[in-house]
Amino acid sequence: MTTPVWDPAQYLRFADERNRPLRELLARVPALPHPGAEVVLDIGCGPGNSTAALRERWPDAHLTGVDSSAPMLATARAEGEPRAEYLLADARDYDPAPAAPDLVFSNALLQWVDGHLAVLTRWADALRPGGVVAFQVPGNFEAPSHTLLADLRRSARWRDAVGEEAVRAGVHRPERYLDVLAGAGCLADVWETTYSTLLPGEDPVLEWVKGSALRPVLTRLTDPADRAAFLAEYGRLLREAYPAGEHGTVFPFRRIFAVGTKG
Repeated sequence: MTTPVWDPAQYLRFADERNRPLRELLARVPALPHPGAEVVLDIGCGPGNSTAALRERWPDAHLTGVDSSAPMLATARAEGEPRAEYLLADARDYDPAPAAPDLVFSNALLQWVDGHLAVLTRWADALRPGGVVAFQVPGNFEAPSHTLLADLRRSARWRDAVGEEAVRAGVHRPERYLDVLAGAGCLADVWETTYSTLLPGEDPVLEWVKGSALRPVLTRLTDPADRAAFLAEYGRLLREAYPAGEHGTVFPFRRIFAVGTKG
C-alpha cells in the first residue's frame, strides 16, 4: 500500500471540524490509574493537535506522540505541545508495551492500517491495569466522498495510475470493535456520531478530502497535468453529490468512537 505523503497545512485547514471528534472522544476517557504520573501515548499524532489536547487533560503526564509521517512530526515539534516527546514509527510495527502506558490514544489513524484489529489487541495488552485504549475513526466509507473516489480510481482513465488501492482503507462496524476490546479484557464503550458539518467556500468537500482520503492519490499523481485532471473530474462529481446551499455545503461526517478500560 502506498504510504501517503501528508500535508499538515491542508489537514489543519479544517482544524476546528477535525478537532471536535477528538475532543468528544477525550471527554469520555475516564480517570487514569496513576494521577500526576500518567504515561500517555498518542499514536498517529499527526501535526500535534491531538497531543496538545491530551496535554490539556493531563498536564503532568509523560506524553509521547507517535507518527509515521516526518512532515507531520516536524509540524508537531515546531507548533504543537513542546513538552511532549515525538517518535517516528509506523503503528503496524510499533510496540507500546515497553512504555507501560496508562492511555493509548489514537485519533483518525486506524482506517489507514490493514489488520488493525490485531493492533488494537496489542495496544490493550500493553496497558497497565486500569489503563485505557481510546480511538476514533471515520465511518463514512459508504458516503459519496469515498465511493465516488473509489469508482474514479477504478475507471479506465485512472486505474493504472491510482487504482491499485482503491478499496484498501476502511473500518469495521462498531459492534466489531466492541467485541475485540471485550475480548482483550477491556470494559468497552463504543458509539457513533454523524456531524452535519457546514463547509464554506468553493469545492469545500474536495478541499476537505485533500487533507485525508485523497492523500494516497495525490502521492501517486506526480505529474502536475494528471493531478489537475483528476482533481477536476473528482471535484465535478463532488459538487453534484454535495451541492452548495445558501449558507455553505453540508457535509455529513460520520465517526466511530471506542474507549476500552482494562480490568
